[in-house]
Amino acid sequence: MSAHIRVEQDGAVVWVTIDRQDNKNALTQEMYGALADALVAYGADDSQRVMVITGAGDMFTAGNDLGDFATGDRADEEPPVWRFLGAIRDCEKPLIAAVNGAGVGVGLTLLLHCDLVCMALTARVSAPFARLALVPEAASSLLLPATVGMAMANDILLAGRELTAAEAVQFGLASRIYPDGELMAEVGALAKAMAGASPRSLAGSKRLIRMGREEVAERMLVESKLFRDRLLSPDFAESIAAMKEKRAPIYE
Repeated sequence: MSAHIRVEQDGAVVWVTIDRQDNKNALTQEMYGALADALVAYGADDSQRVMVITGAGDMFTAGNDLGDFATGDRADEEPPVWRFLGAIRDCEKPLIAAVNGAGVGVGLTLLLHCDLVCMALTARVSAPFARLALVPEAASSLLLPATVGMAMANDILLAGRELTAAEAVQFGLASRIYPDGELMAEVGALAKAMAGASPRSLAGSKRLIRMGREEVAERMLVESKLFRDRLLSPDFAESIAAMKEKRAPIYE
């Protein structure tokens, strides 16, 4: 378990908090492994009926720690990030995202696998993969157009458009907005109320809602191969160099 992933159970509700505030809650491969472990444990523990995923401080997550990804072992058969994506995709129990601040990259795409997305009033989300010389992940190339429409998905994934909390609700990415200082209490109350429902009915309802999404696993596989190729590309090396040198990247 990573020191930067906190897992705390409050009655039937389990809170998973991304807590790496000195790096804007950016996710390393180790942290992805801990998130995957938490999701697998949640699925196997009957005492845990609802999971809430949130961030510590004023940031949800800055997305992948690109330095960690650049130096990691990309020859691994199943990198922790893909194990996490499989776990969140296949989770049969309710998942609530409490987006307490900015969410970048996977900070947006993981929301597509949550059943309820609640956002703080000032929270914003974006997925600027192209600017970072990367491609979409988490089946977002499939699920985001289905959620927000093709035009808006193109704006987000190709042009790097950032959505406010109000826009996220308007376009169907989120369903609830709360004042920043009330988000956690409101989500806690919502999670406890859901935990009082029949767990079998919740699981059955989730399966019914998600029927017809058989292509998700296949799309994740295609995306993962392209993503790994991009990690090995000269463009990604230039992206990392530009960030370190605090300049705009130059792609050829």
